[in-house]
Amino acid sequence: MDTLNTLTTKDGVVTLCALEPLFENFIKISVYLFGLAAFIVFIGGGIKYLTSGGDPKGTQQAQQTITMSLAGLFLLAAAWLILNLIKEFTGVNVTIFELPNCP
Repeated sequence: MDTLNTLTTKDGVVTLCALEPLFENFIKISVYLFGLAAFIVFIGGGIKYLTSGGDPKGTQQAQQTITMSLAGLFLLAAAWLILNLIKEFTGVNVTIFELPNCP
């Protein structure tokens, strides 16, 4: 009930402060989902590689799938690293979404 009170005004109208937890949860969930999707694609590429039966075209497609899934995981990790480096060098925590004048 406290969360609802911090998200509304005295009149019971939802304010922009409600965007803070919504955006934070969206980012957390999307990072986990992107990581999970990349892992599943990586496993799928491995299965495709094992079942290609020595076919050069199938093997090449499987290798491309594995490469792209690893590139996706690398980009996800690099983005998080860059955000943390910005936080360390500037002192501004850019991984937290905060609106001014919100409790």
